[in-house]
Amino acid sequence: MINFITRHFTSLWAFITSPFRAVWRGIVRIFPPREFTVMDTPRGNVYTFQQSSFWRFTRFCGKIGLIIWASWSTYVFVYHRPLLQKRTQQLEETRATHERHMTDLQTYLAKYNELARNLNVIDDKILNTKDLGESEKEKLMNTRIKTWGELDFLRTRITEMFKNEDFNPEYTKMSELSIEYELTRAENEELKKRNIQLMESMATVASADTQIVDMVTSMTTQNTDDLRANIKKIKSTVNSLGLSENALVTRANKFSSPIVGSAFSPLEFDKEMDEKYKKLANGLELWHGLRRLNDVLPIGAPVEKVRITSNYGKRKDPFTGELKRHKGIDFAGKIGTELFAVAPGRVVSAGDRIGYGTTVEIDHGLGFTTLYAHLSQIMVSRGDWVRPGTVIGLGGSSGRSTGPHLHYEIRYKGAPFDPTKFVKE
Repeated sequence: MINFITRHFTSLWAFITSPFRAVWRGIVRIFPPREFTVMDTPRGNVYTFQQSSFWRFTRFCGKIGLIIWASWSTYVFVYHRPLLQKRTQQLEETRATHERHMTDLQTYLAKYNELARNLNVIDDKILNTKDLGESEKEKLMNTRIKTWGELDFLRTRITEMFKNEDFNPEYTKMSELSIEYELTRAENEELKKRNIQLMESMATVASADTQIVDMVTSMTTQNTDDLRANIKKIKSTVNSLGLSENALVTRANKFSSPIVGSAFSPLEFDKEMDEKYKKLANGLELWHGLRRLNDVLPIGAPVEKVRITSNYGKRKDPFTGELKRHKGIDFAGKIGTELFAVAPGRVVSAGDRIGYGTTVEIDHGLGFTTLYAHLSQIMVSRGDWVRPGTVIGLGGSSGRSTGPHLHYEIRYKGAPFDPTKFVKE
C-alpha cells in the first residue's frame, strides 16, 4: 500500500485529496474559465473580465437550487394544501363531536342521578312504610322495575360512550325514557313561562296604550274646542263665501309654506283596527287643521290702536258725495303709523295702484289675501315672506284719500268681502 502511494503520489496528502481534485477537474472541464470584453464607447476604452470555473459552477448551483426550491414549493402548495385543509376539517368535526359527546354525557349523568334518587326513594317507601296496601306496593314495585330498566339503559349508554371511540348517540324512545323528550319538555316549560310573561307584558302595554289613546283623545278634543272658539266668530263670514269648516280644515291640512310648515300626513289604520284609533286619527286631523287655520287665516287688526272710521259696504263717496260701495275698512291713524301683517304670507304686490295709492298686498294661502292702501312708505318687497306682526309699511294719505288713514281689505280668490268679523276680537 505504501509502495503504491509513493509510486503514484508525491505525498500522503496528494493521495487523500486526489478524489476531490478529480472532481474539480471534471467541473473545470464542464465549466471552463471564460473571458468577455466590454467596450466603453464614449471614452474608447476596452475592458476584459474573466469568469473563473468556480464562479460559473457556483452560479450554476444557485440556479439549480432555485429551480429545486420553486418546484418543491409548487408541489407542497398543490398537493399538501388540500391535505392540510382536509385535516383541519377533520379536526373541526372531531372537536364538534367531542363537544356533542360531552353534552350528551352531562345529560345522561343528570338523568342517571335523578333515576338513582327515585330508586332510593321507592326502596325507602317499600321498606319503611308499614301501612302500605297491596295495590300501592305493586304500583311501587312496577315503578321500581321501570326505573331500574331506565337505569340499566343509561348505564349501557354511558359505558358505550366511554369504551366505543366511534360512539354516535341515537335518541330513541325506549320505555318512557327519551333524552330528546326530556329536553323538549324542559324547553316547553321555559316557553310556557316566557309566554306567561309575554301575556302579562302585552296586558300592561294594552292598558298603557288605552290610557295614552284616551289621554291624547281628551287633549285633542279640548284643544279642538279652544281652536273652534277662535274660528267661531268668523263662521258666518266664512259660510257666506261658500266655505264650511270641514272644507277649510281639509285645505289647511294640505297647505304648506316655508313659515307654517309642510302639509299634514293623516294617520292611516287598517279597517280591522279598534275604532278608538280611527277616532283618535280623525281628532288629530281636525285639531291640526283648526290649528293651521288659526295660523293661516288673517284674523286680527293690522294696527295697534283700532279705531274704525269707515266700515265695509255702501257709503257716500267723500269726493263726489254719491252712494258707492266701500270694499274695505278704514282705520284712523297718522302719517308714519306702523302697519302689521296679521298672518303669515308672501308679499305679492308692493307699489303704486290706481286709486289706492301706495299699496301692499299679501297672499296668506287658501285663497285669502290682505291689502293695505294709502301708505306713505313700504317696508317690504315683492316676494318677501312675512310673519304675524311684521311691519309691512307706514300709514299715509297717498292715492285717492282725504286724509291720513289705512284702507284695509281682505279678499277671497280676488274678491273683497266684509272683514269686520276678522278684525274685531
